[in-house]
Amino acid sequence: MKPSSTRKKINRTQARNAALMNLLGTPGLGTLMAGRRAEGAVQLLLFLAGFVLFCQWAFRQLGSYYRMMFSDTPPPAAGGLGWVWLGVGLCGLAWVWSLVTSLGLYREVSKVSLESLESFAAGQIKLDPAKVMLALATIPEWQRQGEIISRTLVFKDFPAAMQFINQVASLAELAQHHPDIDVRWNKVTLALTTHDAGGLTAKDFALAKQCDGLAKG
Repeated sequence: MKPSSTRKKINRTQARNAALMNLLGTPGLGTLMAGRRAEGAVQLLLFLAGFVLFCQWAFRQLGSYYRMMFSDTPPPAAGGLGWVWLGVGLCGLAWVWSLVTSLGLYREVSKVSLESLESFAAGQIKLDPAKVMLALATIPEWQRQGEIISRTLVFKDFPAAMQFINQVASLAELAQHHPDIDVRWNKVTLALTTHDAGGLTAKDFALAKQCDGLAKG
């Protein structure tokens, strides 16, 4: 059993770090850090291609002036400026694209935060026994123990279990709801309840379904 390869969700701190890397570091690296691999790879390749073109022109100019030290022949007129402008253009395109991506990441995080806030209050209402039974039917892998639902998952090894836990932690942060987690090498037990509501709420079952989605694959 292994976690699914769903698109990586990020929080506000990760979005900020990605933007700083894109705009003040290397365009594309921040996008890769945010889990947008295809987009980040193209941005990074554009930047590297432009950088290489500029470096080639710069080395040619340095080489010509270096040869002047051993010759009385005047240096040739500067050439290859078209390649320089192409390189600068590619770097600029990569930077602008990474800026657009960074702004998109901030919008995505803001949207997720707003949805989380809107669902927070609704999820704080304790479900009555009938609704709990109906909700349990939608997550057959989970067992109820009083006012707690739990599930134990078995992975191939400890690193796989920790990878799953990290993904659950990201989901829990986005949902503002945190399960109790017990780890026994390759076994992970998740337990959910809403303490503020004094029992099971819609938030518990929603997070349980999301954890089930991570565990599939």
